[in-house]
Amino acid sequence: MQFKSVKDFLVHVQAEIDANRLILPTLPDIALKVRDLVSKGDASASELSNMIITDAALSARLIQVANSPLYRGTKEVKNIQMAVSRLGNNTIKTLITSLVMQQMFTPTSKLLETEFKKNWEASVNVSSICRALVTFVPHLNPDEAMLAGLIHQIGKLPILMLAENIPEFRDSPTRLDKLLEKAHPPIGKIIMNTWSFPDELKEVASEYVNFQRDSGPKADYVDVVQVAFLQSIAGTDHPACRVDWSTVKAFDKLGLAPDSDILEIEGISEEIELANSMMSF
Repeated sequence: MQFKSVKDFLVHVQAEIDANRLILPTLPDIALKVRDLVSKGDASASELSNMIITDAALSARLIQVANSPLYRGTKEVKNIQMAVSRLGNNTIKTLITSLVMQQMFTPTSKLLETEFKKNWEASVNVSSICRALVTFVPHLNPDEAMLAGLIHQIGKLPILMLAENIPEFRDSPTRLDKLLEKAHPPIGKIIMNTWSFPDELKEVASEYVNFQRDSGPKADYVDVVQVAFLQSIAGTDHPACRVDWSTVKAFDKLGLAPDSDILEIEGISEEIELANSMMSF
């Protein structure tokens, strides 16, 4: 099978989806149930705890996170109800989604193992920078920003699932990398629509590479992800390194100079390290 352009590949992806031969990533049931319960607005800590505790692995991770330096209080959290009470419903909702994201990066082959690991580590890095950057935009939520970073390249997962069965990509890392970079934003948009994410997060997966984007005077989560992504690839051979940062309006909206190295800003590198360690449990 030969593809003359990314557009041809996207047509192929849509045909595979329509024929139910390609299954898009889906959020695990526990994340959907928690999100739905919290969205109703009257969920009690007991109700949330009883729902979360049915997933032992997730419960253990959530307790770890509640005791991590990012959220730690004066008293050690020893059970899920304490974690829910300390963190609050909205934080729990976002954290649960963030914590289950890693389950989507489960490889079924050597190719997928290598690519999934690379993609997950890059997403965690961008996610950690996003959380730290919210320091400059207090109207945004740090946990939502962290989730935005985790989902920004979610469109790569279906591409990898398809590519391992297409020799021209499976056997050519260079071609695969080019395809991943060019095709993942529109596929990310499809996934975000199927997940019914909040409007403020929906655009992240498709718009973060639109470096001419200007959504208005106030920074949004796409702006945060753009800056975090560009900072994460600085000094590499990534094609986006050719972008002139002075033309990216997101920097100005975050109150940062285009030539900023955020790691040199006091306290930021520590925040990034803490967030990174939390997602690497």
